[in-house]
Amino acid sequence: MSDRRRRLVAADRRALWHPFTQMDEWVGYDPLIIERAEGFELIDVEGRRYLDGVSSLWCNVHGHGHPRIVDAMKAQLDRVAHSTLLGLSHEPAIELAERLVALTPAPLTRVFYSDSGSTAVEVALRIAFQYWRQVGKPEKTGFVSLVDGYHGDTLGSVSLGFSQPFHRGYEPITFSVQKFRPPFLHAPIDGRGRCDAVSLEAASTASLRELEAILERDAARIAAVFIEPLMQGAAGMWPQPVSFVRGVRALCDRYEVLLCCDEVATGFGRTGTLFAIEQAGISPDLLCLAKGLTAGYLPLATTLATEDIFAAFRGEYADYRALFHGHTYGGNPLACAAAIANLDVFDSERTVERLHGHAESLAVFLEEHVSPLGQAGPVRRVGLMVGFDLWRDRDAGERYPASERRAHRAALVARERGVVIRPLGDTMVLMPAPAMPPTLLERLVRVTAEAVVQATRN
Repeated sequence: MSDRRRRLVAADRRALWHPFTQMDEWVGYDPLIIERAEGFELIDVEGRRYLDGVSSLWCNVHGHGHPRIVDAMKAQLDRVAHSTLLGLSHEPAIELAERLVALTPAPLTRVFYSDSGSTAVEVALRIAFQYWRQVGKPEKTGFVSLVDGYHGDTLGSVSLGFSQPFHRGYEPITFSVQKFRPPFLHAPIDGRGRCDAVSLEAASTASLRELEAILERDAARIAAVFIEPLMQGAAGMWPQPVSFVRGVRALCDRYEVLLCCDEVATGFGRTGTLFAIEQAGISPDLLCLAKGLTAGYLPLATTLATEDIFAAFRGEYADYRALFHGHTYGGNPLACAAAIANLDVFDSERTVERLHGHAESLAVFLEEHVSPLGQAGPVRRVGLMVGFDLWRDRDAGERYPASERRAHRAALVARERGVVIRPLGDTMVLMPAPAMPPTLLERLVRVTAEAVVQATRN
């Protein structure tokens, strides 16, 4: 270890508190200190390169240092780095809003800016709650979401997506939300953890029946249903058939409940299309976007709403119908400039058109390298979002004790081989950038498989 890295590691351990990290474990190994990045690789302070297998927490799209995005940010810096949207406006926010309205399905027409996926969900919660009060149905105050849904880490989004591994102990300061099981939890899974598409489709029907029972009983008191469409990310990569997303939309329409689709993780190419809702052919009442919105270059989030919802917030100032909510950096012009450039790159490099081929290549590599492993699988994949579990005895359905940290061990082995991955518990997660070429996708999968073999050897 170089003197420089040694100093940085020591300073990190003295001063930093890392997110989602048991700090006693953190000091047990030498962390990577990233200095720069190029393309799909991260480069540490000693010049070693690592393939970015998690898109820098699921947000990088076109690779690091893309010249068109970097140049757009530099040009915006010469104009203004930040100006508020409270009482003012600016061109990048206006242009980006117009672009997003054009790209998302009708009748989404209004864009509210914030700065992260969590805050985008908080905005949607506030909008849904206040909307019903202002259209004469103040009793509609409740929310429904999926079991082990994940919608962020501010308290409203924690309440909505309460997940035991992340949020236990916070019950006294969160509000109650009704839950229904997603198709993945209804699906019949054999001793080797397999669930085929036919089984998942049948499970979708059971899941929708469960939601309908909630709505039939309580729709008069429910403001909105929130889902992550097609793939629940932090739950452990739990897939859904498109029929499920369509069914949720139909039930919300039937029972007069708003539908919010949280595409913070699934948006901008992750599921094989620009947005997951495209595959289901539906439009939600509220749509949350973040992560890939700026291609992973700067924090920015949006909550899109229909014109009908927006109209409920209009009126005289003294009526207090406005949405009294906002964030200092919501609609930051520098971030908006990066997002506009991101959309330009999607167009010029035909990123969406190439997604299908990349996803097919990824499926082939997973079948070749992961499926044969006795202690891994089966693979759950939607587009470029991938998860598979580690097993002590897959045939018997026996998992490793959590204390053995097998997936974490695999991540450390992969790092030694020049690949960065980040598991969820003992679920291995791969989230390559949508633009990552097949040669690098193959390397990502192969090294991950090799790391799993080594981490489960005894």
